Amino acid sequence: MKDQVDGLESLGIPATYINSSLTPEEQELRMHAVFEGRYKFVYVAPERFESYRFTELMQRIPISLVAFDEAHCISQWGHDFRPSYRSIVPRLKEFRNIPVFVALTATATEDVMNDIRSLLNIDEKHTVNTGFARDNLHFHIVKGKDKTAYIRNFLAERPVESGIIYTATRKQADKLYELMKKHGLSVAKYHAGLSETERKQAQSAFLHDEVTVMVATNAFGMGIDKSNVRFVLHYAMPMNIESYYQEAGRAGRDGEVSDCILLFSPQDIQLQKFLIEQSMMDEESKQHEYRKLQAMINYCHTHGCLTNYILNYFGDAVEDSSCDRCSNCTERQEKVDITVEAQMILSCVKRMNERFGVSMTAEVLKGSRDKKVLQFELDRLSTYGLLSRYTEKEITEMIHFLIAENLLDVEEGRFPTIKLNRDSIPILKGERKVEMFTAPIPTMEDVDYHQA
Repeated sequence: MKDQVDGLESLGIPATYINSSLTPEEQELRMHAVFEGRYKFVYVAPERFESYRFTELMQRIPISLVAFDEAHCISQWGHDFRPSYRSIVPRLKEFRNIPVFVALTATATEDVMNDIRSLLNIDEKHTVNTGFARDNLHFHIVKGKDKTAYIRNFLAERPVESGIIYTATRKQADKLYELMKKHGLSVAKYHAGLSETERKQAQSAFLHDEVTVMVATNAFGMGIDKSNVRFVLHYAMPMNIESYYQEAGRAGRDGEVSDCILLFSPQDIQLQKFLIEQSMMDEESKQHEYRKLQAMINYCHTHGCLTNYILNYFGDAVEDSSCDRCSNCTERQEKVDITVEAQMILSCVKRMNERFGVSMTAEVLKGSRDKKVLQFELDRLSTYGLLSRYTEKEITEMIHFLIAENLLDVEEGRFPTIKLNRDSIPILKGERKVEMFTAPIPTMEDVDYHQA
């Protein structure tokens, strides 16, 4: 809020904010100034409407409009849904002095847009969609690398560029921050486990270029408008495409070319599943989150254009099949025909009665003697060991590729199962060829695994 207000005041527009960072005396002074009409804009958190004193004041002054910034937060299908945001809507509708509601967000799927329109009674003709494409952003996926060593090498090549490194947990942020400080890098950290003073100091240092790199959880970012962020690195895969695109989109606000790099490892998937299971969401919401997580997993395994994958996710499809900017478009390896392997995988899924997930299917195709394989008598299947010449990791990668290309379906959940779909049939019949690239797609030279 402070950044938003500072920005408006620098343009000569009177604005203020009222939140818990202020003392009661400061809040009272600002509310008095609001009543006197001294501000054009007032920024508040939704919890402020739980205060009788505040709502009583709001109903006594002329209001031109109420704007919901980061409006995906009021949608139950939004990636950052907050019940406190949604619960104030009925309260605001009781006000007789609000002529217009405006909802603003940079990342909204069709489900989220429909939910927001329904909640705020917004006619579809009053929806403005400016599109999701950001041509100056270059997307990359990095697999099979030591993450901390990769980051150290990456930062060594860009010593003066400003960037953000997002981690999935506070523990990851603390560990990475300490490692980078130890090697003399210019870095700050930000997460909800720090005091408000520590967070403010870190944010200010980053915004004013006193440090070049911010290591943070997703607690950092909303309302941050730093124009010269040249890269956003994700230390681990986020929970969904919406979160990823919003966080990655903090790069290149000045229109200059910037890199958005996701460091992927299979363990990221298990962490995100754990976070979903530990949440307080009801079962329907959890299933919805699992579906969004699967789309994120598919992004990490697709061999198609990364930019177009994101745009298609938001219903902003483009005709071109290549952006000529992302790592999948610019650094592809040689294509190989895996039609026979795909037929074996699909056949195995069918013979396993579509009751198992990726790992178990890979184990059967590899010919594993794992106790669960034997317990379910999967070693008796005709497809058992058919791909024994490959490593289990390579088979797993092929299965994920087939899922990402919609040649296999996933029934989402804590223990997702894979199933055939209508696009599987032509492959099994030999009517369709399947090709994939030969190797994981690198974005930099191999790093020294021992440097970290």
